[in-house]
Amino acid sequence: MNDQHDRPAPYREPRQARSAATLARVLQAAEEIASSSGLDEMTITGVAERAGVSVGTIYRRFEDKEQLINALTERMLDRREEYVAERLRTAEPSLSGVMDAYAHALLQSFADSSNLFPQLLRARGGRPSDRGARTITEIHRFLIEAAAPYTDEIRRADPQAALDTAARAILGACFHNSIRPDPATGEEAQRRYANELSDMAIAYLLTPGRPGGGVRA
Repeated sequence: MNDQHDRPAPYREPRQARSAATLARVLQAAEEIASSSGLDEMTITGVAERAGVSVGTIYRRFEDKEQLINALTERMLDRREEYVAERLRTAEPSLSGVMDAYAHALLQSFADSSNLFPQLLRARGGRPSDRGARTITEIHRFLIEAAAPYTDEIRRADPQAALDTAARAILGACFHNSIRPDPATGEEAQRRYANELSDMAIAYLLTPGRPGGGVRA
């Protein structure tokens, strides 16, 4: 099976500082428009006007709107990987501290741009892009590595499998919150929701499995 179709078409990377600054303005303008109006309403002309550049400037970098969306996706996913990694690096050194940092970082990452993040993940033919899948894999790896020193605290029969389940549950809940019609919004509501997700995960990890399931001593 050829996976070339799923890979974003490359765009021309800037080689000079001035060009990089222009590209940053263009991507920021694209993100603002897409966040407020949706990807369907985002146009090259509208992005150019918002960024204060000519339409030709954008077309010298991107062949079409799809390439611009690809670049916007890369930018947002890179930022999210960096943000989650940093939150986990500075987490309280305990299993609960790691899970708490993970829940808060993921919820904030999805909430930053309202429904834009899931839109971008679905942008390529209604399927998550390879790039989106790689980010999810990276974020998952960050958690596993951050939690590694504390896996002895986990009381499930298979600590690694349990950690994987908890990580997936938090990720799914944060994604669901970003697309539901009544998401947790505002600093206080998001903090409370992230705390509940973290508490749920910790309660699961510290609770022995069902009888007959190979409970740890």
